[in-house]
Amino acid sequence: MRNEKTTEEVALGIRRRVFEHTMRNNGGYLSQACSAAEQLAWLYNEQLNLGAPTLPAIPKPFAGVPSADNPDYHTGAGYNGPASPEFDRLFIAPAHYALVAYATLIEVGRMDEEGLKMFNKDGSSVEMIGAEHSPGMEVHNGTLGVGFSTAAGLAYGRRLKGETGKTWVFMSDGEVEEGQTWEAVQAARFHRIDNLCAIMDVNEQQCDGAMSSVMEVGDIRQKFIDFGAACVEVDGHDLDAIRQASEEPHEGRPLIIMARTSPFKAMNILEERFPRLHYVRFKSEEERARFNVSIAADLGVEPVDYSH
Repeated sequence: MRNEKTTEEVALGIRRRVFEHTMRNNGGYLSQACSAAEQLAWLYNEQLNLGAPTLPAIPKPFAGVPSADNPDYHTGAGYNGPASPEFDRLFIAPAHYALVAYATLIEVGRMDEEGLKMFNKDGSSVEMIGAEHSPGMEVHNGTLGVGFSTAAGLAYGRRLKGETGKTWVFMSDGEVEEGQTWEAVQAARFHRIDNLCAIMDVNEQQCDGAMSSVMEVGDIRQKFIDFGAACVEVDGHDLDAIRQASEEPHEGRPLIIMARTSPFKAMNILEERFPRLHYVRFKSEEERARFNVSIAADLGVEPVDYSH
């Protein structure tokens, strides 16, 4: 299943949808759309080999927790198509990027735009912080550092079963503050899990502000190499650089693409909020109106009418 839009068009569409949602709801994950739009657009529009969605375009309500007595339970992975041996699998490790992930699914035709209206509503599966039943999600990876470990385990199992599909992870740089990430990289090298690839949004931001104010992590790329991964560092807004990095030889090793990004790319007014960019809620109607006009101009759209 391929989209007719270019990847550049998908990335712009992601930012526009997240911007419109944020204005209408007086808050949203703008910065994540700034930094990650190209990465998620590239994954879904070019890189991933996925089958057609197996879940309805308009997401079903939350069907309850997994149980032998709950036949209606499902994960959101159905929006990425069936879990067949030849298809790729994707884990979105930072669950707070969910709004950006949903916008991506809409842009590539895997979810209806009505789904975004269900965002963070009671009884909805379109969670504010993505859970395993949320569109595009297969497991709950909200705990910092869990995503790469989960993917490594699945990739290893898929290799043992002779499956040809790759396992991809979209992750964030804050996850390198957790030892579990490094254990997973080391294990992947030891077990030669080379059907495992990741692209990391290196925007140097996290919930509590700039990463450097929370924990100094040093030379991440060299650490990944020392722990056994193949690691390439690129401009995360340069699609050609990302494409080239994905071709890096990595036999017997996982591949990690470090995509360095700006947390206010294409929404320059966000720099006013730096380094508190995790979730943008407007402090006054004057600020909301000012951001509306400024970001709309940056993105080449009309300001959002959020009066009703």
